[in-house]
Amino acid sequence: MIFRARQFEFVFPRPALVMGVINVTPDSFSDGGQFLDANAAVAHALELAAQGAEILDIGGESTRPGAEPVAEAEELRRVLPVIEQLASRVSVPISIDTRKPAVARAALAAGASIVNDVAAHRKDDAMRRRVAEFEAGYVCMHARGTPQTMQENPVYPDVVREVGQFFKEQLRRLIASGVAVEQVVLDVGVGFGKTVEHNLQLLAHLQSFTTMARPLLIGVSRKSFIGQLLGAGVNERLPASLACACLAVAAGAQIIRAHDVVETVQAVRMAEAVLAKK
Repeated sequence: MIFRARQFEFVFPRPALVMGVINVTPDSFSDGGQFLDANAAVAHALELAAQGAEILDIGGESTRPGAEPVAEAEELRRVLPVIEQLASRVSVPISIDTRKPAVARAALAAGASIVNDVAAHRKDDAMRRRVAEFEAGYVCMHARGTPQTMQENPVYPDVVREVGQFFKEQLRRLIASGVAVEQVVLDVGVGFGKTVEHNLQLLAHLQSFTTMARPLLIGVSRKSFIGQLLGAGVNERLPASLACACLAVAAGAQIIRAHDVVETVQAVRMAEAVLAKK
């Protein structure tokens, strides 16, 4: 299985990729405000790459539950200087975490190689066309509603089945828009329009999504469902985040999105070493 993102190519099976998170925002749930300054964000990204992050995910708009939308011009002001500086300083793919096609296009023009799209459920194909235009990698994430509405009593008759059907439909739409299947990564969207029970069901049945022959990305790092389940504050959720990461890799996930890169790389490599002996 191959994942292509512009000039980058990853051939699986191989060790799982760790995607390091850089939030250039004042209000992200975990590290909002820490890296709003472009120079601070670049320094953090370089540190994550040195720690073993093989993808750097840059976001200029918080998508935590209840977050207010950010104007396109402001999102561009936040992320473009960071991407422009990193593009000439790192040898790993840069991902732009955005819901806006115009932001995605500008980020790709500035040197990004992947679009991490938390709004893949939209009806129009503008984002898909931008991805096709640049032959970029594309993270297709399942979500419901917007950050303002997604946690308003989400109900699914069968969340695992619905997410699987969503992926099949989105793959069809992406291919129809000119995106090659090798450009696509799937993300079940833990925490995006799901209850704690929904998140646990998805994590328990990740293997069912590996039949689609596309890399599976899992983002559980520091998320609120851990706090709801275990009573842990946002800065106390690393052990549970690592447990989920290792279980995801054991189930067949190929990419782990994480804030804590050193710890995640070490945990995942240990899990892989044990799994290799099966």
